[in-house]
Amino acid sequence: MERRKALGLIAATGAAGAASFTALPAFGEDSGRAAGATGRGKAAATGGYTFALDKNVKRTSVRFENRYGIELAADLYVPRNARGKLPALAVSGPFGAVKEQVSGLYANEFARRGYVTLAFDPSFTGESGGRVRDVGSPDINTEDWSAAVDFLGLQKIVARERIGAQGICGLSGMALTAAAADSRIKAVATAAMYDMSRAMSRGYQDYYTREQRQKVVDHLSRQRWIDAEKGTYARLSAEVPFDENGNVAPSDRGLPETLPADADPITTMFFDYYRTKRGYHPRSINSTTAWTGTTPMSFFAFRQMTNIDMLAPRKALLVTGSKAHSRYYSEDVQKTAPDTVDLLVVPGADHVDLYDREDIIPFDRIDEFFTENLA
Repeated sequence: MERRKALGLIAATGAAGAASFTALPAFGEDSGRAAGATGRGKAAATGGYTFALDKNVKRTSVRFENRYGIELAADLYVPRNARGKLPALAVSGPFGAVKEQVSGLYANEFARRGYVTLAFDPSFTGESGGRVRDVGSPDINTEDWSAAVDFLGLQKIVARERIGAQGICGLSGMALTAAAADSRIKAVATAAMYDMSRAMSRGYQDYYTREQRQKVVDHLSRQRWIDAEKGTYARLSAEVPFDENGNVAPSDRGLPETLPADADPITTMFFDYYRTKRGYHPRSINSTTAWTGTTPMSFFAFRQMTNIDMLAPRKALLVTGSKAHSRYYSEDVQKTAPDTVDLLVVPGADHVDLYDREDIIPFDRIDEFFTENLA
């Protein structure tokens, strides 16, 4: 089933027609400060994290502010045998995930390899600040990357001229946008990159017609009056779905609580990560709810890749999977700046494989990229 049709199906059916569901893990109060388990790839994850902390890595909960005064929550990962000043990486993503999920896994791996890494929750999500929860902002979330660089550059253990960015999924596009405007980011690697401005304003593979785009704008505009009158904020999936009659079909969940028997492969793929023990986290928007309903409005107004040419002479490495539904985002960005952006396609990998499949994620190649470009 096509993704565009599946979105309408989810909105219309909710939990109806549900198939069997893998029970979610129970979490107690999670401060985000748990040290985790030791032993790479062997010990169980603890403290609400979806991965095990490497025994050679120290993790510390930290806080810092972006230039809008929003406090960001992050985990700082440092090699236990650290000596001198080290290269550093800001890490975040996917869009709607939290630092205890994918970004933490990446940060843990690169810290094991000798980097100081900072996995952060973007503004309005996870443990980060922002009064209205679960808002996505291409401007503010791009600023979050630069704020992470601020923090890293103030650490005595960090070589300030050797800071890069590792983005995953939706925060990857914002990492590229940030780097184009912030030359302190010396190199950018992405995994399963999404351009969220394009996704929300154009739909998957740009399927929205001009008429549908106007319908989405009209829906978001009306929703603002409703929210203003009620003093609350409705929820809506980031990519606005349509029903079989071509009308906007809003849903208050990004993923269904239970998986429909005829769910499309993309919904199934995301469900199998965010809604099962594999990747569930109670603070993750993708695991539990949906974005604030008017979130797509700012993404209509803010094009992320406009100034990608300003990244040069610095470099970017875009990693995608040969079976990733998001592959076209990375390919199209690479085409716009072929001398600056390299593309690495992982054979047989789908989008979510690049979240946590350590046997598939090309960490060696990404490490080589950063070693060369953060020299």
